[in-house]
Order: sequence, then C-alpha cells, then structure tokens
Amino acid sequence: MIQLDKDEIWFPDPKTYADHDKGLLACGGDLSVGRLVLAYSYGIFPWYPVKREKEILWWCPQQRFVIFPEEIHISHSMRNLFNKGLYGFSFDTDFDSVIENCSKLRDSNYAWLAGEMIPAYKELFKKGYAHSVEVKNLTTGKLCGGLYGVMINRVFAGESMFSLEKSASKIALIGLSQCLKGKNCLIDCQFETPHLKSMGGKFISYDEYMKFQE
Repeated sequence: MIQLDKDEIWFPDPKTYADHDKGLLACGGDLSVGRLVLAYSYGIFPWYPVKREKEILWWCPQQRFVIFPEEIHISHSMRNLFNKGLYGFSFDTDFDSVIENCSKLRDSNYAWLAGEMIPAYKELFKKGYAHSVEVKNLTTGKLCGGLYGVMINRVFAGESMFSLEKSASKIALIGLSQCLKGKNCLIDCQFETPHLKSMGGKFISYDEYMKFQE
C-alpha cells in the first residue's frame, strides 16, 4: 500500500499497486476536489471507517462491479410499483439531504460517510462533479429515498443510497439508469451486493472499465 502526501496530488498505477483481493491501493493524502477528481478518473475511490482508521484509504478493484443502464433488471413487482405513479424522482435538487440521509444508515463503529467525507462530497457537488437522485412520495411530498455519486466522463460512480420507504433506493437507481440510458455510460457499483446483483450488476475488467473514462 502506497503512502500519499497531502502536498502532492497523484496516485500510483492501480494495475501495478492495487491489492489483488479487494483493491486497496494507497493511504493518506486529502479529500480536496482536485485529488477526488483525479481519483475517480482512474476508478479510485476513498472508503474507510473514520473512527477506526487514522488515514484515508483509497481503493481500486481490478474487477469492477457495474450496471449498464440499458441492462438494468426491473422485477415485475418493481415495474408495477414504478408505474403506479406513487413516487417521483428528480436530479440534483436536494443533494445535502440525500448525503445526510445516507450517512445515518451506517453503524457508528464502521461509519465511512462522516467527518470530512460529507463536506468533501458537498464541495464536489458545488463544482458539478457529484450528483444526486431524489425520490419523493407524491402523496406526502416528502423525501423517502435517493442516491448520490460522482460522474466523471462516462462513469457514474455510485457512492451510497438510502430508503425511508420500501424500495425507494431501487426507484432511485432505476431513475438514474433511465437518465443515462443511450449515452454509452456505466454505473460503477464499487462493491458487489445481492441488492445490486439482482438489478443486473456484473463484473467487468479494469481495462474495459477504463474505456469509459476516455
């Protein structure tokens, strides 16, 4: 694992230095806009439990778990729910509420979306790199789910999602896919989960992934 300095923005070559198991690449550095934009342009992202780690950990898995918007799987029950018109989604209208709700869904001992991470992504949003999808219950008008991530070139790197009502995060992901459909993009899920696999997530190589960053 390579040690980064706060005064110099760079990353080692992920293909050479990333751990072959999980993709741990480097530690240290900072969460400045410049460093984050450089990181995401190479498929690198920060993830670390802030109460257990003193330094930022940077990851770059060489097998990437992604969803292609055109291939997203929408179950029959989800399609029915989506078509009932009970929920509506929007983009970039309430980024702060989305990321703050996402931060509440983590165990405090393993929380990564805390401390300096939240203001860092809020700054990315202000600069036009981070984006959110908001899902509202159209009956109550309240925010009930959503997701946020970072868009660099043709990759949307999903960071976190939340649901205050059943399946609201799935609706957010479907909404995002509809927005990106036909634009030759992919959604980077970063890590495999049963939830994302059920919606069409699959692994591709890092080389194939990087073609979407050209």
